[in-house]
Amino acid sequence: MEIFHTISVLFFLAGILSLLGAATLTIVTLYRRKIALQRMRQMLDAAIDGSFTENTFDESLYSVVENKLSEYLNASQASARKTAEEKDRIKALIADISHQTKTPIANILIYTELLKEQELSDEARQSVTLLESQTQKLNFLIASLVKLSRLETGIITLHPRENYVAGLLEEAYRQFHHKAEEKGLYLRVKTQGIQETTAVFDEKWTREALGNVIDNAVKYTKTGGVTVSIKPYEMFVGIEVADTGIGISEEEQAKIFGRFYRTVEVSGEEGVGIGLYLTRQILQMEGGYIKVVSEAGKGTKFTLYLLRMS
Repeated sequence: MEIFHTISVLFFLAGILSLLGAATLTIVTLYRRKIALQRMRQMLDAAIDGSFTENTFDESLYSVVENKLSEYLNASQASARKTAEEKDRIKALIADISHQTKTPIANILIYTELLKEQELSDEARQSVTLLESQTQKLNFLIASLVKLSRLETGIITLHPRENYVAGLLEEAYRQFHHKAEEKGLYLRVKTQGIQETTAVFDEKWTREALGNVIDNAVKYTKTGGVTVSIKPYEMFVGIEVADTGIGISEEEQAKIFGRFYRTVEVSGEEGVGIGLYLTRQILQMEGGYIKVVSEAGKGTKFTLYLLRMS
C-alpha cells in the first residue's frame, strides 16, 4: 500500500510540475509576445513621427513579423523621402515659372500702354490692343495653372474653419457688381435672414471658388443678370448662383468640370476652361461639392455645398 501511495504522490507531484512548467512556458511566451508587440508599436510610433531608422531595430527580438515590418517601414521611409523631394522639386519649378514669367508679362503690358499713347495708324492700334488682350489672357492662364498645380500637388493646403457665409456673398458682390453693370446686367446678392448662417470652409480659397462661378455667370449672360443666395440644409449650406444666360445642354453638364473643357457655345469667349475644375477641387478638399442645373437657352444654376458644423 505504501508503494502505491508513494507512486500516487509522485504522479501528483509530476502533474504539479507539468502544470507549473506549462504555466511558466505560457507566461514566458506571453511575455515575449508582449515585448515583441511593444517593440512593433514603438517602431510604428517612430514611423509616424518620422524618427524611425534601421539601427533602432533589435535583432535579439525574435519575430519574423517584426523583421518584415522593419523592412516595410524602411521602404516606406525611403518612399516618403522620395515623395517629399519630388514635391520640393515641383514647388521650386512652379515658383520659377511664376517668377520668370511675371516680369516679361508686366514689361509687355507696360510697352503696350506706351505704344497706345503714340500716334498710330488704325491697323497698328488694333494690333496693340490685340497684343494687350492676349498678354492679359496669358497672364491669367499662368496664374490659374500655378494655383491649380499648387493645389493638386499639396503644396497649398486648405484650412477650413467655421465662418459666416454671408461674408462670402458680400465680398463677391463687391468684386463683381461693376463687371455686371458694365454689361447692363444686375447682380443680386440675397443675405437677408442668413447673417448668422455658418459653414466650414477656407475663406480665401472658397472666395476663389465662388468667384469663378459668378465670373462665368456674368460672362455668359447677355440679358437679365445673376442672383446669388443661400439655402441652409441639415448637413450643408448651399450657395446658389442662378443666371439668365445661355444655359448648358444636358450632354455638356457632365463635362464642364473637366480641366480645360469648354463648350462649343462659349469657344469665342475669353477663358481657358479651368475655373469650374478649380472650384470643384477646392470644394472637395473642404468636404463639399458642386451641382449644376441648366437647360440650353434658359439659364443655369450652380449650387456650391459647404459642410456645416456637426
